Amino acid sequence: MSFRKDCLRLDAAAETSRLVSALQLAVRQRLRKSGGVVGVSGGVDSAVVLALAVRALGPDRVIALILPERESDPRSEVLAAEVARQYGASVIREEITAALEGFGCYQRRDEAIQRVIPEYDAAAGHKVKIVLPPGLLDKGSLNVFSVTVIRPDGSQVTRPLPPREYLQIVAASNFKQRTRMAFLYYHAELRNYAVLGTANKNEHDLGFFVRHGDAGVDVQVIAHLYKTQVYQLAEHLGVPEAIRRRTPTTDTYSAPCSQEEFFFRLPFEIMDLLWFAHEHGFDPREVAAVLKLAPDQVQNAFADFQRKRFTTEPARQPPLGLAPHEVESWASRK
Repeated sequence: MSFRKDCLRLDAAAETSRLVSALQLAVRQRLRKSGGVVGVSGGVDSAVVLALAVRALGPDRVIALILPERESDPRSEVLAAEVARQYGASVIREEITAALEGFGCYQRRDEAIQRVIPEYDAAAGHKVKIVLPPGLLDKGSLNVFSVTVIRPDGSQVTRPLPPREYLQIVAASNFKQRTRMAFLYYHAELRNYAVLGTANKNEHDLGFFVRHGDAGVDVQVIAHLYKTQVYQLAEHLGVPEAIRRRTPTTDTYSAPCSQEEFFFRLPFEIMDLLWFAHEHGFDPREVAAVLKLAPDQVQNAFADFQRKRFTTEPARQPPLGLAPHEVESWASRK
């Protein structure tokens, strides 16, 4: 098999039909549930999962749960409600700000930010995000995070994050995903429904998720699909154009932050092809020729994929058991 630019092209109609049948089997027979709950964010992944759920289970058996907090982009909620109405799912809105304040989410995070950038003051209108270095293909730099504070006048300051502060910011921010997971399960268990995951292959396999947060689901509906394939399904399923054209965002920090800035470091159009090539063992020189890149650029991307897979592998593992046969099994794979 040779590497081609169209190697990720789907038969969207056939994949939709397959997923609808598989989702019916998973929810009704394997899990013995009578419907599904989807956390709808205004992004393309949750919109596709919602559309598939409605086809598989019926609109009266699907809950579209909208879970905003005080730092959410207001546009996210608007788009989430729009797509839920389009597919006829029941909409429930749960504001999670009070829960996050109770956990100390914002306070714990801001304490760490202020140790790096003392002038940061959310009450004064400062916005914040954490980002990875750009220019992965040309620089091949490591995944070392920086924090960016945007002042009310639009000026900004960016500084590297020491390990202690990075860990505290991430640990505090992860309250958001874990709080959403708790609400998803409340509404699912209230109705004997399943929680339907919205992570795509990029997020699941490269580790862009929170363990026991947005990864805490009953069914991973699209975790086998590259992001660009999710967009193909979105077009076939009639997901609103405003969602399909929206830049994928973390919607976790107060400042706008794309998924490319925060984690992936490449546009999905090129990243998916490079990752497919890496997974299938294509020669970097062949890939470079097809994509009009230098072989070193392809190697930089391959190295980044390997680092992300290795560092996030523990997050994909189920809880480890310590029975003798279990220890032998996982110890042998070190």
